[in-house]
Amino acid sequence: MTTDPENTIVMETTKGRVVIALRPDLAPNHVARIKELARAGFYDGIVFHRVIDGFMAQVGCPHGTGTGGSDLPDLKAEFNAEPHVRGTCSMARTQNPNSANSQFFICFDDARFLDRQYTVWGKVVEGMENVDQLKRGEPVRDPDSIVSMRVVADAA
Repeated sequence: MTTDPENTIVMETTKGRVVIALRPDLAPNHVARIKELARAGFYDGIVFHRVIDGFMAQVGCPHGTGTGGSDLPDLKAEFNAEPHVRGTCSMARTQNPNSANSQFFICFDDARFLDRQYTVWGKVVEGMENVDQLKRGEPVRDPDSIVSMRVVADAA
């Protein structure tokens, strides 16, 4: 996958840098939302509130509890055939398929049972070893956080 600065996110976490290649070809509206929130500084300081060993790390709730989202409207599902495997970035949601907003998760391992039920919008291309170091828990006690999250094109 070639690096397109407009479709690459750099997420600095308390465990180190994580680079995510965005996939607007799979989920254009979800990618646009992630970029909009990153550009607004929404994710800066937000904690990884749900981190399950062998499964995934979830982040993006402004309350740090998994109960909230941004002030923007929820997104219509853009389910796709991209598999939920190690490094996959996908949107969290409620039971309503059209409820994704700001929360997302990064898969630690295969989670193919989520395929076509959650919107995949990107993939970690660098720094997965830093995601692996995030403190575990549900909820996480003294959680790690996103220090900053930026679109690479904006740093140029």
